Amino acid sequence: MNIEDYKGVFVFVEQVDNVVSNVGLELIGKASDLAQQIGTKVTAVLLGKNIESEYKKLGAYGADVVVGVAHPMLEIYKTEPYTHVLAELIKEYKPEIFLFGATALGRDLAPRVSSRVQTGLTADCTVLEIEEETNHLLATRPAFGGNVMATIICPKHRPQMATVRPGVMEMRPYDESRPFELIQKEIDIPASCDNVEILEVVKTKSTSADIQEAPILVSGGRGVGGKEGFALLEQVASKLGGMVSASRACTDENWIEKDRQVGQTGKTVRPKLYIACGISGAIQHVAGMEESELIVAINKDETASIFDVADIGLVGDLHKILPAFLEELSKTEHANSALK
Repeated sequence: MNIEDYKGVFVFVEQVDNVVSNVGLELIGKASDLAQQIGTKVTAVLLGKNIESEYKKLGAYGADVVVGVAHPMLEIYKTEPYTHVLAELIKEYKPEIFLFGATALGRDLAPRVSSRVQTGLTADCTVLEIEEETNHLLATRPAFGGNVMATIICPKHRPQMATVRPGVMEMRPYDESRPFELIQKEIDIPASCDNVEILEVVKTKSTSADIQEAPILVSGGRGVGGKEGFALLEQVASKLGGMVSASRACTDENWIEKDRQVGQTGKTVRPKLYIACGISGAIQHVAGMEESELIVAINKDETASIFDVADIGLVGDLHKILPAFLEELSKTEHANSALK
């Protein structure tokens, strides 16, 4: 393999019911940063059946080139047809970097593709950078249960592949005036690839909202003290129109649901307001919330690391501070009602 022949940053963009998922748009934004550093273009790859209406969106979010492959066998995700098509595209276009979302689909597809084209894959990344001296992709991910951050390179094989968690990267502003090149490919998919029969697709609605979508998060750590403490956080979140989230220590103790966890082994969030209550500020947690617009920290320990990233820090007992805060919110509500 001559790695000098490989050029470009490719992004696999997922779609469900012919609508692209946000993680693909987030990756296009990050791919644009990487491509600028190594002087190349960003190519978004979209597979499906009736997907033509989504091409312009990919260009508007930063793709220089959009490669679309429409085929009846690609309408609903199946591992083998998707793997075959992506492997064929890699053979033809020889991308230097190929990014996938670390979703259920991406975690199934990316390893199969990397094996098919005989290259490496770094899974579940939280940071992507370019090494200036070599232009190698530096893919960083949590290891050993989130206690260590490992940076991995793939110096001898191409493409350099990585899956990236949803919510970690930031979308670029939508600009429908951005020019882009559209390539609509026709790729023959052998009948042997259709080796799985889907009998039924059952769609379920989540019973709870996603903390990644919440504009305000009231987040609890070990200092909350237990399940009872989270009832207080729920009151505050409800008053502010937000949601409750937590550190890993709380989800490990089953004080709150696992899907509310923020951090390297949980979800990455970017709310407008993040209130950290009784959270020490371990690097594993901070990595999942440090991009919040405004961070307020409440902790009894004035040396807690959370104060290093907080915009506003309150040293004190959250069980005294939050009730006082709720009281002030109630006074404000009453005053506003009286003025109406």
